[in-house]
Amino acid sequence: MKIALDAMGGDFGPPNLVAGAVMALRDYHHINKLYLVGDSSKIESELRKHHCNDSRIDVVHSTQVVDMSDSAWSAVRRKKDSSVSRAVDLVKRGQADAIVSAGHTGAAVAASIIKLRTLPGIDRPGIAAVLPTETNVFVLIDAGANIDARPEHLLQYAFMGSV
Repeated sequence: MKIALDAMGGDFGPPNLVAGAVMALRDYHHINKLYLVGDSSKIESELRKHHCNDSRIDVVHSTQVVDMSDSAWSAVRRKKDSSVSRAVDLVKRGQADAIVSAGHTGAAVAASIIKLRTLPGIDRPGIAAVLPTETNVFVLIDAGANIDARPEHLLQYAFMGSV
């Protein structure tokens, strides 16, 4: 699996996200490539703190960050070199299979809709959350992201969960 991580997202940015990425690479050997997307100098500094030179890591430089106060749609249009936008680009080009972001959820969804499109018949995406049970896990689609889901959206979430 190839993953693009928005290393600038979240409340604590690169220090926590890079630390988590290093731990993930140590524990999950099926990760073939991990793109750390963001300010390359900050990311590389954090990698040095962890003495990490794993060949599966590629640092992808971006010059912009979507702030939590930004409007999702305008951030995607104005901040084309943001870490979340560049992460979505990696999926669009087939270089990554998935995006992980702890940042502005609305911007991540907006960038994905604009750049990747939705499945045919899907009006709006639903956020997927993997939840454990006593014996397995299950995927909950739209874990509270949409406050005004209509019945047809619920049907679409069920379809997405079956894929």
